[in-house]
Amino acid sequence: MVAVSAEIKRGSAELAILALLAEQPLYGYEIAKRIERETHGALRFTVASLYPTLYRLEKRGWVKASWQASRSGRRRRYYRLTPEGKKQLVPLRAQWRLFFRALDRLAGVARA
Repeated sequence: MVAVSAEIKRGSAELAILALLAEQPLYGYEIAKRIERETHGALRFTVASLYPTLYRLEKRGWVKASWQASRSGRRRRYYRLTPEGKKQLVPLRAQWRLFFRALDRLAGVARA
């Protein structure tokens, strides 16, 4: 499998995180694992690389974090999508859709 470059991954991290959090609140490690699993390994983020994005999203008010105890009793910082984040996800998805269509017209990536 061809690995996705770091530059492309960085740009897609916000969309990936917001899309997952639209389904349910998750903690950092769980976000990283879900992205890897649901993309069949094409996108992989370390927890350390995800946290700066999570903090940016939190600063913008798109996600909210809270400490919660897990089943094991361990405290984890869970992130959930805010109403503002939900609003931002719609145009973000549209922008990526437009980007992929344009890239396909230019480079034929859907047929690659």
